[in-house]
Amino acid sequence: MEELFALQRAHLARIPYENVGIQLGRPPGMAPEESVRRFAAGEGGYCFHLNGALAALLGALGYDVSLHAGGVHTDADGRGATGNHLALTVRVGGAAWFVDVGLGDGPFEPLPLREGTYALGDFVYRLRRSEAEPGGWSLYPPHSSDIRLMEFRTEPAALADFAAEHVRLSTAADSGFVKTFAMLRRDEKRVWVLRGRVLTRIEAAGAVTEEIDTPEEWFGTMEERFLRRVDGLDADDRAALWLRVSRAHGEWLARRGRDGSGGPVAAGCPDAAAVRGGETGGQGGNRREDDDPCP
Repeated sequence: MEELFALQRAHLARIPYENVGIQLGRPPGMAPEESVRRFAAGEGGYCFHLNGALAALLGALGYDVSLHAGGVHTDADGRGATGNHLALTVRVGGAAWFVDVGLGDGPFEPLPLREGTYALGDFVYRLRRSEAEPGGWSLYPPHSSDIRLMEFRTEPAALADFAAEHVRLSTAADSGFVKTFAMLRRDEKRVWVLRGRVLTRIEAAGAVTEEIDTPEEWFGTMEERFLRRVDGLDADDRAALWLRVSRAHGEWLARRGRDGSGGPVAAGCPDAAAVRGGETGGQGGNRREDDDPCP
């Protein structure tokens, strides 16, 4: 068990949840071999990349690992395993564990797959039997997360089962991953979130949010806070990304009735500070895209 815990902790601490390729119109494939090469190059991904590659690693190490169709919901009324999330379970010594490195701000360590409330440092997670998925499970994240509920089925799935949803999430105009830049990374004590040009640090004392004003600071933040290497982005890539997030930031400021001259960002970004790129957009979608208070 110590090895499994160490693997999940290391994965979350070192590999960011991010959608840079999607934002540039070059969505990466979800084959584990491709994902591993990108991780080694200092890039990250979303659940199909992160959990898909971890499942392949665990299988190669001899673990009894299963993939499951899941559903991420930001709406309090959202229910069901819609297929927009890939969840994992691992059996060790006859006991089942919930393992997930693909939520961005999910548990830092595996959780026993049984009903209970689990405090991991200052972050509390609840596992309950799902009311929408017979035999399935519901994960309730901390209040600091924009995810209200993640549900998954108990039936095993194959990575190929997520292929169509991966294409939709990474290319459809209404997908949050396409519409919004997002990057998350967590360790034992805190979660870092970069959404557009808004950087948030979430920890025991609360959330601290700031706007990033220059491209140099923005790309530097990716490397320093999220360990996401940017040396693979050429000048055109950087210009395109900065233009994209700056345009979205300006639209957000306009929606908030601000002219960019100042004002507390946090007042306009309550729990949306932890929003990721868009697993709940579109089909089965409960993601708040148009009314989201952050860029």
